[in-house]
Amino acid sequence: MRIVLASMGTEEFALLRATCQRAGHVPVAYAYSRAMRPGERTDEYAATVLNRLLMVLPGDVDLLLPASPAGLGMALSGYRPDLLVIYGFNWILPPEVFQLPRFGTINIHPGRLPRYRGPAPVHWAIRNGDPEIGVSVHRVDDGVDTGPILAQRGGIPLPEEVTRERVRDLLAPVVEELLSTALARVAAGDPGEPQPRTGADYAGLMEPEFSRVEWSRTRREIHNQVRVFRYMDSQTAPVGQVGGEWVRLIHTSLEPDDGQRVDCADGPIWIIESAPVSAPPRPG
Repeated sequence: MRIVLASMGTEEFALLRATCQRAGHVPVAYAYSRAMRPGERTDEYAATVLNRLLMVLPGDVDLLLPASPAGLGMALSGYRPDLLVIYGFNWILPPEVFQLPRFGTINIHPGRLPRYRGPAPVHWAIRNGDPEIGVSVHRVDDGVDTGPILAQRGGIPLPEEVTRERVRDLLAPVVEELLSTALARVAAGDPGEPQPRTGADYAGLMEPEFSRVEWSRTRREIHNQVRVFRYMDSQTAPVGQVGGEWVRLIHTSLEPDDGQRVDCADGPIWIIESAPVSAPPRPG
């Protein structure tokens, strides 16, 4: 199959390309969403990723930088792809784009569907204190992460000290295995299994209020809140007031530690690492 890859970075591209090639398929182009939303200017982070991509991109693979899903669709038509493989691409694609390849489009989702549909499944798993996460490879349809399952696995341990790099490394061998299975099923014309009708929920982006620490919450809620922003590598959140001063919480512990102790709704938490910040705007 002639395959176009759409993803979010150099490591993901390398993983997808190698897996497709081992399965006997030909990656012909790599699409990168240069902004979080269609039509926006390229931000500094995206520009940094693009620079790394240009340094590692093989000579036989084109790099596509569409400004919109429509632009991606026009580019895809010229490659006459058999399949589009998505892993972490920022945009939701309309039917005229995801149905354009001969065998349609498949998506690699870091969650055990139908739970945690949406753009932030790992964030919500951390926020909810889940001990593990999953991966699903599914066909793309008109819904958000609602298409038939081609390959799936759960039981991937979610570490206490969670970062994007650690999660990426944990998921990589699972993604490789599941994508190989999914590619074989697609090539065989297998439609996949419909997702269960029960157990679905939506993992949307974190609401603005979540960036502020309220000590009236439980200690576990606050600790996981800090873990979410640590995973996001945020330089601005979450913030809370400690001893009359505003700080950004970087690292906390539920066990006694050398950091500052603060009482929450159901017990203490220890702030191991923080940074001073200005007082945030008042809500509303």
